[in-house]
Amino acid sequence: MRLLHTSDWHLGRSFFGVSLLEDQAHALDQLVALASEAAVDAVLLAGDVYDRSSPPTDAVRLLDDTLTRLVVGAGIPVVVIAGNHDSGERLGFGSRLLTERGLHLAGTQPRVVTLGDAFGPIDVVAVPFAEPAATAARTGDATIVNHDAALRADLASATAAAAGPEQPGGPGKPGRKKDSPSPRRRIAVSHAFVSGGSTSESERPLVMGNAALVAADCFDGFAYAALGHLHRPQRIGRNAVRYSGSLLKYSFDEATQRKSVSVVEIDAAGSCTIEEVALAARRDVRILEGTLDELQRASAADTSRDDYVLARLADRGAVIDAMGKLRALYPNCLHVQRDEFFAVRGEDEAARVDLRRHSESELFDAFFRDVTGEAASDDETRAFADALTAVRRAATEDP
Repeated sequence: MRLLHTSDWHLGRSFFGVSLLEDQAHALDQLVALASEAAVDAVLLAGDVYDRSSPPTDAVRLLDDTLTRLVVGAGIPVVVIAGNHDSGERLGFGSRLLTERGLHLAGTQPRVVTLGDAFGPIDVVAVPFAEPAATAARTGDATIVNHDAALRADLASATAAAAGPEQPGGPGKPGRKKDSPSPRRRIAVSHAFVSGGSTSESERPLVMGNAALVAADCFDGFAYAALGHLHRPQRIGRNAVRYSGSLLKYSFDEATQRKSVSVVEIDAAGSCTIEEVALAARRDVRILEGTLDELQRASAADTSRDDYVLARLADRGAVIDAMGKLRALYPNCLHVQRDEFFAVRGEDEAARVDLRRHSESELFDAFFRDVTGEAASDDETRAFADALTAVRRAATEDP
């Protein structure tokens, strides 16, 4: 069986106030084409379909178009779970009606979708994101107080309901159906923060601290775990426990990441081979470094000036209208950063200057250090003193 694993589309997201909907549509066109070209048997979408629980209308239309092309146009079943950005109730609307067409939505409760290949059935255990309190209330288990316990309970209850009487397997470790000649192949689809994963700036923390972490052994006994939430494509422990990563780069710290989807092939024994297939971005996300003059001169040879750009300036001293000058060359320059400025300000917020207790020369020296990271030279100090004298003289002169 061949599967396409994707997650974290975040439809409707903005990047520094710029809508990414056209960029998302460009990537999804490639995903739909790949699903057909790779002859996958199903698409697994592991949560954070939308960027917020009440998505904009255009984002809903884009999802509707994409799923229609996959399910109706290409005849490929799609399994979708809600992530922490989604409203499970909204995402799961009409799920019972849509199942007959091949669209399987798990909005608020786990469900099992059984697919089949030449070697027999494969159970896809789809577990939407849920707060521990919600899982505890649904299962009646008051001992569920963190995400690890909640996920284990959901995986165990869903697999037990699908397989009927089983030999004991333990939470997160499905057992075997009695009298079955071989273990039934199972795939987990989950939106969670699995311990050991590498994060990105664009992810919304599930909770403060470590209460959101789940252990990778939750997925022991599953042939493959299709994970969502972390935006960097990566495996956790064994190769078959994997984050596909987000559809696009959603922060500048993802600039060097290679975004992709995972095409997974599962054999009769449940062993997996995995291929990461890159998606070409409509506009890349890049960080440019150097002085303003250096960036301006380098732009002439830059063939990708429409990319989303953060300019990290190395200039010493004041820079006038850096954003305006850069946007004349890079129309999608979204942010200008002065590294030394931020480094100095971040060292000790308690050491702020009290304007009422310092002279103008002391304030100038503090400001100069704040901007440049260095003390003013004698010439610079004299220039300030001369300018201050001239301002005072002008203020005392009669109009």
